[in-house]
Amino acid sequence: MPPGELPSVPSVLTRRQCLQTAQSIAAAQESSGAIPWFADGHTDPWDHIESAMALTVAGLRDEAVAAYTWSARTQRADGSWPMQFRDGEIENAATDVNFCAYIATGVWHYLAVTGDTAFAADLWPVVSAAIDLVVASQGDHGEIYWLRDGDTVLPEALVTGSASMYHSIGAALQLARRLGDPRPEWESARTRLGTALREHPEVFTHKDRYSMDWYYPVLGGALRGQAGHARIAERWDTFVVGNIGIRCVSDRPWVTGAETCELVLSLDALGDRDRARQLLASMQHLRETDGSYWTGLVYADGKRWPVERTTWTGAAVILAADALSRTTAGNGIFRDLAADAVPGRAIPVRVTG
Repeated sequence: MPPGELPSVPSVLTRRQCLQTAQSIAAAQESSGAIPWFADGHTDPWDHIESAMALTVAGLRDEAVAAYTWSARTQRADGSWPMQFRDGEIENAATDVNFCAYIATGVWHYLAVTGDTAFAADLWPVVSAAIDLVVASQGDHGEIYWLRDGDTVLPEALVTGSASMYHSIGAALQLARRLGDPRPEWESARTRLGTALREHPEVFTHKDRYSMDWYYPVLGGALRGQAGHARIAERWDTFVVGNIGIRCVSDRPWVTGAETCELVLSLDALGDRDRARQLLASMQHLRETDGSYWTGLVYADGKRWPVERTTWTGAAVILAADALSRTTAGNGIFRDLAADAVPGRAIPVRVTG
């Protein structure tokens, strides 16, 4: 992809800077195609896909294909992936169900950007098996349980993970329609999950200290319109810190780049583009000279923490820049999958600390 086709956000991020960030992600990619958190770090199936999406946006197609091929090769027979790999070995064999769902978002994004229907069709059995596993993990009230270990399912659902799965099932349904393989049972499961997120907060284990629990129902598409704006406004002052980004945890003096960029994507989905752009600009202090991004900053003492530059932070920057600049055909991946959201209904925010 020529440099002129890369995302750029005036006075925030240039096309060349975007490419440099993508190259920093590719530099960490292992020969197997796995994209760890950083060179010699561990790989998890969700952040791996996030990085693959950023490589696609930046035109690093071979690297993106290698990443998706790794996902296909490492999927287990039941449609799941181990939670964590390191150097090609399984480090944690349990299954995070949301991690499994995200392959659908990645493949739909790849198809949207590249138009490569043949590759999407090749990956369709992988996506299908993964989403079948996700739907099979749904509880009686529409929530989806987040952890499986073999045949054992932990009966606990989380707002952030469920909101992300709501989005991923939506992406899977788009793929199903495009490939002529409709899945009405997924549609029903997604509708039930959206209802649970909007109307039944009591079925989720809330982690209100974390900013993701706050904005993810908007990012995932379960909540939009007036109710989406209301949810963001309710805890804006709790999480947004001046001009340096947003807190990861409400009671810690720590801002993180990926969460800031995900809030950028949430605001863009609501049409709040001015504040979205301001937030993307606010986290650029985390950028390193090679285009990589530090995970966060403890602003109480001005120290980077953790002392690592994560591929998924750089990936979130690229996806946010693409959304704001409307550059690739996949720029609306978090804006356009809110089919059954009910704008007039708010998700209650239960604040515990």
